[in-house]
Amino acid sequence: MEFPITLTEAALGRMKRLLEKQPAGTMVRLGVKGGGCSGLEYVTALETKARDTDLRLVADGIVFLCDPKSAQFLEGSTLDYTGNLIGGGFKFENPNAARGCGCGTSFTPK
Repeated sequence: MEFPITLTEAALGRMKRLLEKQPAGTMVRLGVKGGGCSGLEYVTALETKARDTDLRLVADGIVFLCDPKSAQFLEGSTLDYTGNLIGGGFKFENPNAARGCGCGTSFTPK
């Protein structure tokens, strides 16, 4: 399976700025976990070690990781970033979501 997520220039730019303050070799994990108001919650985390089963994507010098199970729910998604004061931050646009919560941090899969 290929890495399932597209990253916008805005998301890559913000990630680069965040990683400047981290130790060399820090990677970004994207995924989902059970929870949130709609069933599955998006995960964005910094990590220094990858798992053997992780899918990897290198974009603009940043290593992104995703576990195979999360990849099924995120396939075809786009990660974007907006600096808006209200509702700003990283946002997933997920074609696999039947519905999402009002805050945009969780979803119910189709």
